[in-house]
Amino acid sequence: MTTRQDAVRTVSPRKVLRAGRRVALPVRRASVLTALVLLTLLAAGAVATLSLGRLGVALADLPGALAGGAEGKDAFVLERLRGPRLTVAVGTGAALGLSGALFQSVTRNPLGSPDVIGLASGAGAGAAIAALLFPGTVPVAVGALFGAAAAMVLVYVSTGTGFRNPARLVIAGIGVAAIGTAITQYVVYAMERDRAAVLTAYVNGSLSARSWTDATTIWLVLFAVAPPAALLSRRLDIGEMGDDIADALGARPRSTKTVAVVLAIVLSAGAVSVAGPIAFVALTAPQIARRLTRLAGPHLALSALTGALLLVLADLCAQQLTFFDNLPVGVYTMAVGGVYLGRLLIREWRRGVL
Repeated sequence: MTTRQDAVRTVSPRKVLRAGRRVALPVRRASVLTALVLLTLLAAGAVATLSLGRLGVALADLPGALAGGAEGKDAFVLERLRGPRLTVAVGTGAALGLSGALFQSVTRNPLGSPDVIGLASGAGAGAAIAALLFPGTVPVAVGALFGAAAAMVLVYVSTGTGFRNPARLVIAGIGVAAIGTAITQYVVYAMERDRAAVLTAYVNGSLSARSWTDATTIWLVLFAVAPPAALLSRRLDIGEMGDDIADALGARPRSTKTVAVVLAIVLSAGAVSVAGPIAFVALTAPQIARRLTRLAGPHLALSALTGALLLVLADLCAQQLTFFDNLPVGVYTMAVGGVYLGRLLIREWRRGVL
């Protein structure tokens, strides 16, 4: 029989850095090393984004340009073209990775993500309706936010238990996702060719023509949600052992799940508002982070870093692989995510889970 002391030792194989009496940050060496590697790769991806291609800033001039000495073409690239786009990519990827980690921790299911529970499809449907019924009046991003909110309300009502039951949450989300996809496809079919092409790029997820306003939006969402998510991390960690043990340890699993899902929805909605419904980053980033460390736990910070790296690399491909004619970044994440999802399903089937 597992005692309270045994359970605490099970979830506490980490050193703790303390700042005063109230702040205590659990640290694992594997997590720190993984974070450093991810940060290094992210920095390399950022440098490549700013320097590669015909419009790129020369590597020798990049430090000075970033320090405020950019002029002419370099200033245009950093201030109007690639600077905002890179900043949005990092923030959006981090938001999606963190959102996916929260969802998967709550559902204790590697398939748990905003993609699965219908948020992305609802956002796409909302964007499509705004573009079809209110062209030039309601911005597509606003329509996407309303669509995402409507999808989550529908999922909340459909489960009968709100966000507390992970199994019902996923099942209801799949149904809502199907409805949202059907609406989007109908609108694309019904719209004029030129407008449909623009909408298609958005609903696949795009970082083209991003502005500093978009960057500010997603980073404000991150700064608002990251602290409560960090405070929730310990309870989510304990929840990995099951609701009964978590309840015995005072982790309040029901309220923890509800708060975690709400935070994940806010993160996903923020990402959708600036870049459209980019698929599979929220699904794959937490699993990659988990496999890099091979440790149990939600890995919130590492999932955010992994999501940022995935999206920056995908956007780098979208900008530099010219033979694909500047495809939306969401097409690349769907390709990677589709391969990953297939591998995950095969693995779960072999384990007898499916």
